[in-house]
Amino acid sequence: MAVPGRFSYRWVGFEARFQDYEEKNVTGLACLRVIVSGKVQGVFFRDFVAKQAVELGLSGYVRNLPDGKRVEIQVEGERPKLEKLVDYLRVGPPGSRVDRVAANWQAYVGNTKDFNVRY
Repeated sequence: MAVPGRFSYRWVGFEARFQDYEEKNVTGLACLRVIVSGKVQGVFFRDFVAKQAVELGLSGYVRNLPDGKRVEIQVEGERPKLEKLVDYLRVGPPGSRVDRVAANWQAYVGNTKDFNVRY
């Protein structure tokens, strides 16, 4: 039986395969990379994202992409809170226009402790 925070080993031929049962993967934590397209630069979109992420208790960053039409958000935390953030991103702050939200779910890594705006 697997125990959270431990590895279980299953021998297949001459090769050992490891299944990681770390607690962070069992509790519903995830990582999310989102690209938001539209009128999202010059309208305080990054500040809006940072405020929402901090209120939800998420960690990561938001930054403008060099094309002038997109913002990248890399964020980690509880999956329901990440889904709530995506809902906020679809609306955006006043003055913005969100044309597309592309979300890419990834395994939780736990590399970040707070949320910041990158310039």
